[in-house]
Amino acid sequence: MSPAPAHEQGSLTPAGGRARSTPLMGRAPEPSLFELSVKGRRSASFRTSGLPDWTLEELVPEAYRAPEPVELPEVSERDLVAHFTRLTHRQYSVDLGAYPLGSCTMKYNPKSCDLAASLAGFADVHPASPPSCTQGWLELLVELEQSLCVITGMAAATLQPPAGAAGELTGLLLMRAYHSANDGGSPARRRVIIPDSAHGTNPASVTLSGFEVTTVGTNARGGVDIDGLRRVLDTDVAGMMLTNPNTLGLFEEEIAEITRLVHDVGGLMYYDGANLNAILGVVRPGDMGFDIVHLNLHKTFATPHGGGGPGAGPVAVSERLVDFLPGPRPVRRPDGSFGWHKPEHSIGRIHSWHGNALVLLRAWTYVRLNGSDGLRRVAETAVLNANFVKERLRGTYELPYDRPVMHECVVSARSIAKETGVRALDVAKRLLELGFHSPTVYFPHIVDEALMIEPTETESPQTVAALADALVQIAEEARAEDGTGAAAAQGAPATTPVGRVDETRAARHLIATIDQRPPSGG
Repeated sequence: MSPAPAHEQGSLTPAGGRARSTPLMGRAPEPSLFELSVKGRRSASFRTSGLPDWTLEELVPEAYRAPEPVELPEVSERDLVAHFTRLTHRQYSVDLGAYPLGSCTMKYNPKSCDLAASLAGFADVHPASPPSCTQGWLELLVELEQSLCVITGMAAATLQPPAGAAGELTGLLLMRAYHSANDGGSPARRRVIIPDSAHGTNPASVTLSGFEVTTVGTNARGGVDIDGLRRVLDTDVAGMMLTNPNTLGLFEEEIAEITRLVHDVGGLMYYDGANLNAILGVVRPGDMGFDIVHLNLHKTFATPHGGGGPGAGPVAVSERLVDFLPGPRPVRRPDGSFGWHKPEHSIGRIHSWHGNALVLLRAWTYVRLNGSDGLRRVAETAVLNANFVKERLRGTYELPYDRPVMHECVVSARSIAKETGVRALDVAKRLLELGFHSPTVYFPHIVDEALMIEPTETESPQTVAALADALVQIAEEARAEDGTGAAAAQGAPATTPVGRVDETRAARHLIATIDQRPPSGG
């Protein structure tokens, strides 16, 4: 695997008396562009443009002109560049430090994958180029599909879906097409079962694809309630969506029985591949009995995740669903060349052209770099790191389901909240002051005051220990008798460029404005 980020070398735990310095930590407020503005300054000028000396009135009709000039800062090029460079230094990223968002797999990715994606032979090819001019690309896509099928235990795959949610929709449309073809077009199969700990996109995708959601509960060990599943199964069930390990970070111990029960009523098993990095090279969804598998290549296979950038959510299927895959698909022809093929009962295109091709290239590179043994080490290290965090937090935070976890662990701050008033959100905000991005909070919803932590396989033992120690430190401070630690957590973050905001209000009532603070002394 690629080495850990350089910042991890010699990192100190907060418990050791010094938190690490990161872009999230304290800085004096920086001036806005309006505070730097001086009337008449310009960042650029054109001395001899040769353009006619038109006036504003001649260029823009009166109906489209504002009554007053737009108030914009007037700054030099030097100040403009410095301002935006300072802003970039405020940003936290997977290249700077631990990003333990549970269920998201925000990890460091090897730069060799980015290098491959920047090669002109791949990056400069137009998607409308004929197969005769894109044999290298087509060969790569065919090899990637084959690799993903070996990893998942499936027969074939589509690479078109551009993200995980698009993969979910694709899988469910395949499920609908399969039942329509095999039930004579009857809409009798109208329900899809999901667990109550499912990813939020699962019920949305079910509804969008025209099915109805049926929820099944969680048992005392954090897995699917088998008796509850039996009660909701009937011949109107199209299938079940499940991720394994689930969103509690726990492996479904009764997965063989779950798939048998669903298959017995004629349903299909859909695998949400968001957590695939926990089982790479160890066990395959196909061997568990799944019929449809979507994979988040931008999470498991080396594309920088988050920030709204491109993703990839290929969907692999068992043999009985191959003819329904989206088309056209890249294929190897009998003569050894490569071309495109549309399956006989294809559900049609899911994405324009051929998916987010450079994300697929990164994934192909990642698979080739690691090999089968390296991919297994990815899973083993992710599981080891998550279990280290869980055991380090034992006795400080509650463990709602106390058994070995997979790639992530879910702990609860419920007892801390009852004792001190410090909730999971406060813990997450205080963690920013100690140099770490916060984990996911309040998910899954079935765990009260949940902290969902995924250290991933790319963080070093020193960083994982420092993260766990910081979480312990916050809890111990909150329980201090003088109450200063609890107050600090509830007021956090105080050392970041932006303090605590009302996330709910901001999400529902976004007001995008330019900071127009008055100049000092003005």
